[in-house]
Amino acid sequence: MSIFSTHIHGIRRLVVTAAAIIAFLGVFVAQAQAVPMMGSRGGAKTLYVSPTGSNSHKGSADAPLKTAQAAVDRLGPAGGTVVLEGGRYTDQRISLTNRSHITLKAARGEKPVLDGKGITPPDGSSGMIDIRDSSDITVEGLTVTGYRTNSIEKMPIGIYVTGSGDSITLRGNHVHHMGNDNGTMGSMDMNAHGIAIYGRDATKPISNVQVVGNELDHLVLGASESLVVNGNVDGWSITDNTIHDNNNIGIDAIGFEPTISGSARFTDVNRARNGVIARNTVSRIISEGNPAYYEDGNWCNCADGIYIDGGRSIAIADNRVDASDIGIEVASEWAKGSTNSIRITGNEVTGSRYTGLAIGGYDKDRGEAYDIAVEDNTFRDNNTLNDGSPEILLQYYVHDTSITHNVIVSTKSTEPVMLARDAPAGSAAKNAGVVLDNNRYVGRVAPGEELYIWNGVTWEGLTAYQAASGEDASSTYRILRR
Repeated sequence: MSIFSTHIHGIRRLVVTAAAIIAFLGVFVAQAQAVPMMGSRGGAKTLYVSPTGSNSHKGSADAPLKTAQAAVDRLGPAGGTVVLEGGRYTDQRISLTNRSHITLKAARGEKPVLDGKGITPPDGSSGMIDIRDSSDITVEGLTVTGYRTNSIEKMPIGIYVTGSGDSITLRGNHVHHMGNDNGTMGSMDMNAHGIAIYGRDATKPISNVQVVGNELDHLVLGASESLVVNGNVDGWSITDNTIHDNNNIGIDAIGFEPTISGSARFTDVNRARNGVIARNTVSRIISEGNPAYYEDGNWCNCADGIYIDGGRSIAIADNRVDASDIGIEVASEWAKGSTNSIRITGNEVTGSRYTGLAIGGYDKDRGEAYDIAVEDNTFRDNNTLNDGSPEILLQYYVHDTSITHNVIVSTKSTEPVMLARDAPAGSAAKNAGVVLDNNRYVGRVAPGEELYIWNGVTWEGLTAYQAASGEDASSTYRILRR
C-alpha cells in the first residue's frame, strides 16, 4: 500500500502541508531505525582487519586479518561485525552474497580506505562493496575510491546493493574519485555509480533501506547517477547526505527501466517507491564535459540535483540543491510509465544552470507526471545560463498537480521568466487539474515586466498571466529588496 493515498479526488486535496510531511518523515525514519534485526545474532563474532594484518591471524584486535573478505568469509550464519582499522586497503573488494546479520565498519576514530586503483572491474555491474540478496547488512564509516574503467562493458560502483533483501543501512561512508572514463562522445552506454540499490527480483523487494550521512563526490558517471534506488526497492530513506562535484544526477529514484524485465517491467514492482529524500545537500551536479551528454556539437545541461524518474510515493523535503543543471526534476522517461504521488516541500533550490524545477516529460514520447504537490519551497536565481529558461518549468503530460505557497525569485535585470508551461499535448486528461496559487514571485524588474509562459504563450506581468490562465489568483509579485 502506498504511503500516500493514490485515489485523491480533486486537486485541492492534493496539497499536503509542510508540517504533515515533516511529521511523516519523522515517523518513517523512526520506523526504519527501529527495524528489528532479522533472526538472532547469538554467537556472532567481531573480527578485526588491518592493512598490516595477515589472513593467517585469528582476527582479534591484536592479531587482525589482512582483508575484509577473509573476515566476512569466517563469519558463520549468525553473522557478526568486521572492524576495519585505519589505512589503505588495496587489491581487494568485499562481496556479500546471500548473507545476513553482518556489519562492516570503521574502527572508532579511524579512516579505512578501500582503494580500487589497479583492480579491473568484471563485465557488468560490480561494487567495491558488493551486496547481493542479503539482509540485515550495515556498512559504516568506510571510504571507497579509485574503482575505475574505460570499458563500456563494465559498470563500476562504490557500494552496490542488488537482488532482494531487507534492512540495509549505508551510513557515514565516503565514495569519491571513481567511475567510468570511457570517452565515446554521445554514447549513453558508459555507466558508473557512487551508491546504487537495484531491486532486481520481481517477487521480493529490497526494503527498509537507509542511506544516511554519506558523502559522494568527484564521480565520473557517464549516463548514470551518483546515488540511485532503481526497480523493486520499497520503503527507503536517503537523508543527510552530501553529494557534490559529479558529472551526472545527484539522487535518483527510478522505475520502469529493464532492471526487471518481462511482464513485470511496467508494473508497480519495478518502481522505487515509498521513500524519503530529505535534508541532503547537493551541489555542482553538471553534465557539461560528460561525453554521454554531447550531441550535435552541444552539451546537454541536464544533470538533476534530485530526480524522480518513474518513482512513486516519495517525499522530497528540506533538501538544499545548488549550482546544478536542474535543481529538482519529476518525470517518467518511459512512455508506458508514470511518476506519481510525489510531495516536494521545504526545499531550497538556487543557482541552477537551466531551471530550478522541472515537471513532466522533456518531449512527447515520455510518460505522465501526476499527483505532484509542490509546496513551501524556495526557488531562487536559477537559469544562470541566461538562455531564457524559467525558474519553474512544466513540460508534457503534467496533470492533477498543485504548486502552492512557494517563493520564486529571479534576480535577472531583464525579461526574467518566472514560470513556463509547454503547450499541452495528448489527451485533455493528461493536462487537466494543474493548480498554481498563493505563490510569491519576486524579481528585480518593475511589475508587468516579468514574464510568464502558459501553454506556450508568453505573458508580461502577473495580472496578464492570471487573466489568461486562471492560475495564481492569490499569488503576488513584488520587486526584490536590494
